[in-house]
Amino acid sequence: MARILVIDDDRDVCDSIARLLERDGYEVLTAYDGTIGLEVCRKQLPDVVLTDIIMPGQHGVDVIRVLRKEFPSIGIIAISGGGNAAIAGYQPGAIKTAAYMAAAETAGADLCLTKPFERAELLKGIGTLLVRNASRH
Repeated sequence: MARILVIDDDRDVCDSIARLLERDGYEVLTAYDGTIGLEVCRKQLPDVVLTDIIMPGQHGVDVIRVLRKEFPSIGIIAISGGGNAAIAGYQPGAIKTAAYMAAAETAGADLCLTKPFERAELLKGIGTLLVRNASRH
């Protein structure tokens, strides 16, 4: 059974993603900040890490850089709502979101998803990374 680590400072989002993945048969680990997420990763080496980008303390881009350095073959999915203020006319995928996702890709994320994302999109991304990693071993 594949092990997935979800790192998100929004506990509701983190727990919702964890429940979704558990229903699909994955073993799921959770962490509510980047520092704890890295500790969990070092102790329990997941197959795929989903990390939020905008978090207090250790920013998601920094988490991705550390993961890529310490675990070069791990699958990494960056997730972000972009931290945009809820202003009139806000669109997911606004400039801030695009900039955060570009930084995540540069740091080494394999896939970037903008919140809210579709369940099928997340599961497809995880499946692709698991197949890729299996072919490397």
